Amino acid sequence: MACYTPIDNLPLTGETPFTDFSRWKLTYTADGGHIWKYLTDEELVETPQTTVERFWLGLPMGTKALPAADDGLSAARNGLNFLKKLQVEDGHWAGAYSGPMFLLPGVVIGSYVTGMPFKEEERLEIIRYLFNRAHPVQGGWGLHIEGPSTVLGITINYMSLRILGVPAEHPIMVKARGALHKLGGATHAPQWAVFWMCVMNVYDWEGCNPIPPEFWAMPDWVPFHPWRWWIHCRQVYVPMSYLYGIRWATPENDLVLALRQELYVEDFYQIDWPSQRNKVAALDLYVPHSPLLNFANVLLGAYENCAIPPMRRMALDVVYKQIVYEDDNTGYQDLAPVNMMMNAVVRYVVEGPESEAHKRRMAVRADSMWVCEEGLFVGGTNGSQLWDIVFITQAMVESELGMEEENRESLLKALQWLDMCQIKQDPPFMKEGYRHPSKGAWPFSTRSQGYTVSDCTGEAVKSVIYIQEHVPGMPKLVSERRLCDAIDILIGMQNDDGGFSSYEKIRGPWWVEWLNPAEIFGDIMIEHSYPECTTSVVTALAIFTKYYPHYRASDIKRVTHRAVEYLHEGSDTRRCMVRFMGYLPHLRNPIRIGKSLACRRNVRYQ
Repeated sequence: MACYTPIDNLPLTGETPFTDFSRWKLTYTADGGHIWKYLTDEELVETPQTTVERFWLGLPMGTKALPAADDGLSAARNGLNFLKKLQVEDGHWAGAYSGPMFLLPGVVIGSYVTGMPFKEEERLEIIRYLFNRAHPVQGGWGLHIEGPSTVLGITINYMSLRILGVPAEHPIMVKARGALHKLGGATHAPQWAVFWMCVMNVYDWEGCNPIPPEFWAMPDWVPFHPWRWWIHCRQVYVPMSYLYGIRWATPENDLVLALRQELYVEDFYQIDWPSQRNKVAALDLYVPHSPLLNFANVLLGAYENCAIPPMRRMALDVVYKQIVYEDDNTGYQDLAPVNMMMNAVVRYVVEGPESEAHKRRMAVRADSMWVCEEGLFVGGTNGSQLWDIVFITQAMVESELGMEEENRESLLKALQWLDMCQIKQDPPFMKEGYRHPSKGAWPFSTRSQGYTVSDCTGEAVKSVIYIQEHVPGMPKLVSERRLCDAIDILIGMQNDDGGFSSYEKIRGPWWVEWLNPAEIFGDIMIEHSYPECTTSVVTALAIFTKYYPHYRASDIKRVTHRAVEYLHEGSDTRRCMVRFMGYLPHLRNPIRIGKSLACRRNVRYQ
């Protein structure tokens, strides 16, 4: 396949684009999805770039300078005038959702082993992005763009560049390989890197701690059954367990053989793989194994030596159905790019390259790919469309700039997008796929992705009410009934401690965290109550009650009282805010201050 052949004469750095940036164009799906397209000569004439593309690509925007601000309101007006230039025609604001450095490798490796091609321009800008993100001193890559180089970051991003055709002797590769070897080589990788190396056939599955698919065959009442895990954790370990269960690896070829030589400080063929299972570099080991996990791994390792074939086949069937449910529930977008590409590998293995599932995956893969000044990367989801629009519209109304005639069209378009984005029905395989109800909810990104998120729903309810009730002449596009559906969702998400989680209620006991096998992330095994989610829900309920006082009034009062008690007495607000809102410094403090005041004032935030 041409997109995976070696490239000669690559630039030494990624300082300048490897493609013609004037040809990159954003296209949009019906529900606000983003797909970057590289235009032909004819297309460039028919659909030239807009201000939106030029802004995100770092090109001159050709806009007039705004007048100097005399006061805070005029500064805000200037900001809004600039933001309006970045609003997409359908009403939302397109934008990058970057940070993690473990997402792009999953897409590259998953595409390679399943035969999904990249366009040449995509390949070049992916290479350039990784060149630009290489640590300037250490060489290599970390867990995220600001982190130090780690075994996980170097291993999977190095493999990605080699897959895309970068020679092993390119200076960036030589430096990265040296950094990896200083850290002990790929035998010191954490589990998520081990998984992708096993899939690439450059690491033996015997060196991976057990991920048995039989977990999914347990009765639902078992307290550590995967359906009780946090959604991001369980949706990753579903396809992991399938591929582990069959020990699948891509066939050997020249690249695989070369990587076996490049990633290790020892001879690949002399490595004692079982003894590598718990060997993780100190920089990568964020959460050490608990004694309970170590004991479980010993038992599961013994089971793997005598796994019962009929039981394994039954478990694999259960796991495969979960993967299909996830694909069907999300239009093949899946929860995020991590499990999307893992699911892609599983369905390729089971159904083949000519299957409908494989073709549909190729059609949506680009939705999470984004072109920026530094090159092409993969975002944390297929965007942050809903999350961005709710705060922009709330600011427009609260500042009263949305009431000004020149801003009404922008606000109306945003309301129309919010109307479209609300999820109107539950997932088709809600019960079978262990999904939380979604009818009435708003997602983090787009409606087709389809996952209920508590704070996104709360903030969207507030935005809709702000626009429809505070701005004269605005149409009531979102009906009272649909707002009530959203309130039903929120009320149903309260945890026993009074707080609210992200996607679902807490399903498992606290001690399940002791079974966390990821090594690079903490508190991922079960849902947890978060102050930011709780305050979003509380303020949304308060604002809703002002305009619709008769709907579930006693339930709202009860839920609000318990939530405020949680906020005042039962939460470590500082820890949660820093950890979960830390990636949004421009939003964290205003949200925290405004909502804290709302709760202290008997929840009369309006």
